[in-house]
Amino acid sequence: MQKKPPLIIIVGPTAVGKTSISVDVAKQIDGEIISADSMQIYRYMNIGTAKISKSEMNGINHYLIDEVYPVEDFSVSDFQAKATEYIDIILDKGKLPMIVGGTGLYVNSLVYDLDFSQAISNWELRDEYLKKAEKYGNECIYEELKKIDIESANRIHINDTKRIIRALEIYHETGKPMSYFYKDFRKENNKYNIIFIGLTMDRNKLYERINRRVDNMIESGLIDEVKSLLAMGYSEDLVSMQGLGYKEIVQYIKGNYSLDKAIEILKRDSRRYAKRQLTWFRREERIKWVNIDDYENKSLLIDYIVKIIMEEL
Repeated sequence: MQKKPPLIIIVGPTAVGKTSISVDVAKQIDGEIISADSMQIYRYMNIGTAKISKSEMNGINHYLIDEVYPVEDFSVSDFQAKATEYIDIILDKGKLPMIVGGTGLYVNSLVYDLDFSQAISNWELRDEYLKKAEKYGNECIYEELKKIDIESANRIHINDTKRIIRALEIYHETGKPMSYFYKDFRKENNKYNIIFIGLTMDRNKLYERINRRVDNMIESGLIDEVKSLLAMGYSEDLVSMQGLGYKEIVQYIKGNYSLDKAIEILKRDSRRYAKRQLTWFRREERIKWVNIDDYENKSLLIDYIVKIIMEEL
């Protein structure tokens, strides 16, 4: 029986240190990294997404970073298709593919057998909803979605017309809400030998790191980055511009928040996001959790993670 190709997945909350740790691990195991971060796919959005720089990559190839422009749509199914393509490219080189990031839906699209194409496309219905949104505003179709699928409505931004319509279309065509396809299809993907590692640390220390990271973003020019995006014509209503770090600074630029207020909200919402990430990943029984606080130095931590991987290969 042919061995299944390996797929290493490293997850964890924002600011836990996934980026740096994964590069050091990749160096030791001859790996290449595919980002599972729903914000780092956007070009020009570097500071607010804590995007890895060329020098920080340290010669390790990274994929699904700077993949699309901020105005472009990029769905979970797009991620699933692209990531699968890059996994094959990395395996063909004889290297180990590593998925690294904190976007739970992106990770689930690879570790579970989620078929995003099973709902038949209904272009007439799609067009009908689009006209409705144009005539009455997104609130109209968003309210409709809330009535049939509150979970998806909570997950999709009110300005994300395309995904609201897709959720309505899936319900119309299958009789089941889109959240059913995301949540209840827990059939594991058996295509890969999945080696699943989760990074965690003391919650208070993590929150301190998040707060420091926000301060560093401001010092590094986040405000100018957001001003530049707006000047390039990227509207505050775009899904990309609704990301953490962008929507708060937009409100400051518009005069709706003081800078201190914008920073306070960004820190608070980043901490809440980290908590949600941990809750999401804690449901995954296959994850081998590694507490960063248990290691005297980074070298010992990397050695331990590499040991886990090598034992599973």
